[in-house]
Amino acid sequence: MKLLEQIERINRLHELIKHRRTGTPSELANRLNLSTSMVYKLIDELKLRDAPIVYSRQLGSYYYSRSFQIKISIDFKAIVEDESQGF
Repeated sequence: MKLLEQIERINRLHELIKHRRTGTPSELANRLNLSTSMVYKLIDELKLRDAPIVYSRQLGSYYYSRSFQIKISIDFKAIVEDESQGF
């Protein structure tokens, strides 16, 4: 499922950025199984949502310039017959 893959990818990206372990954009693309251009698009999308992402050539990694948290989750729950009556 594409949605779940995207959520997992964003969560993985967040962890790598948080720990300053992304590597170069091309290394990050390999880690996330994306093209380099898709990595740039994903990072730009997060920046549009106020993620303070910066790239350091000295570190060779992306990092957050200030404290930042991402939380994306989906919960699945089986509906029992009594609960489905309200739909």
